[in-house]
Amino acid sequence: MSWNRILSGLLAVSYVVLASCVAGAKGAFILTLFAILPLACIWFSEAIGGYIGPVWRGSITHSSPGLFVSIAGWLLLLLPAFIGVIYALNRPKT
Repeated sequence: MSWNRILSGLLAVSYVVLASCVAGAKGAFILTLFAILPLACIWFSEAIGGYIGPVWRGSITHSSPGLFVSIAGWLLLLLPAFIGVIYALNRPKT
């Protein structure tokens, strides 16, 4: 098991726990659904990057390097943290 899988899994679990504390079961469910794609990109980057074939709109004609798929997964997984930081910094002080 690589450090990418361990860190991304811990981050996703912490997101779900935090969402359940803040927004309840519905928020945790929505965040769990959101985290599936980035986790798949991080955990199975070589397999996803190597896919060539039809997709929803057109087709993929060349494979992508697994490193780029993993980086894209990390960016997508870190998106809620970035949004949370921006929200916390721009909250009005009372």
